[in-house]
Amino acid sequence: MTLALDYVLPLKWADGKGLAELADYLGEIVRYARVTVVDGSSPAARARHQAAFAEEVTVIAANPALALNGKVAGILTALPTLEQPKVIIADDDVRHTRDTLARICAALDDVDIVRPQNYFVTADGSPLPWHARWDTARSLINRAFGSDYPGTLGVRLEYLAGGYDGDLLFENLELIRTVRARGGRELTADELFVARRPPTTAAFFRQRVRQAYDSFAQPARLTAELVVLPTVLVLLLRRPVWLLYGLVGTVLVAETGRRRRGGHDVFPRTAAFWAPVWVLERGLCIWLALLERARGGVRYHNARLLTAANSLRTLTSRNETGA
Repeated sequence: MTLALDYVLPLKWADGKGLAELADYLGEIVRYARVTVVDGSSPAARARHQAAFAEEVTVIAANPALALNGKVAGILTALPTLEQPKVIIADDDVRHTRDTLARICAALDDVDIVRPQNYFVTADGSPLPWHARWDTARSLINRAFGSDYPGTLGVRLEYLAGGYDGDLLFENLELIRTVRARGGRELTADELFVARRPPTTAAFFRQRVRQAYDSFAQPARLTAELVVLPTVLVLLLRRPVWLLYGLVGTVLVAETGRRRRGGHDVFPRTAAFWAPVWVLERGLCIWLALLERARGGVRYHNARLLTAANSLRTLTSRNETGA
């Protein structure tokens, strides 16, 4: 049964690795939603992609002039073509099912933006690579203290139609805050699990400082992360046993997130044991991100992005003044 949904997938690939699997996935999704791939790849690559996808999948060229952030540029490019009142935005590694689409569609009857929970799963069902378990620890800690930020959102078109700032890094948080600033209601659906393919090892390492830079949009989190490295160094020199206790504590926190709202059904049992590694990594990378900020912003392709995301107060003020 078709759902009243537009599915928008911003895409920018340099090679065809994974194309067949993505094409099979979209061939399934197009049965339930109107699918638009906004392709920022080269003309030759875009032609390959279009040839691989089912003919029901609409492929349009992204307009990079609309935003520095390529994902936002893709979404803004697609806006004039959208027809349904509800929109699913998803990264190319996200793997929805009809059930997850239907649940988000139903939730959008009562709220204006839905934030589900991603979890990693391989295409062939094999065990997760080590770096996926490492990154899963981040999601578990986020869940322990609130909600995680996924690579997919559901949003009502009326709140998306005005566009949003794309000259920044943390585009999902920017969209969430933009909807809220316009009076929209957000649902953090922490029990609505949507699969995601693990990144390559190279992509994982490229994301470390960029992910840390997102914390500049969350002052309390930024402060906590900046304290990690100095605290570790002091405890290592003066109270190494306390440091051990602290690292064990991060495992307990992550395990709390894993068990919260059904997370134990999708997150590996060993994922929480990666929490100390992730905390130490973030404690280092946040200082590298601070250095990038001092240089004018984090590197993003051929540009630097200074802003991670605008504050809710800033966006509310802009909405009120019409700026």
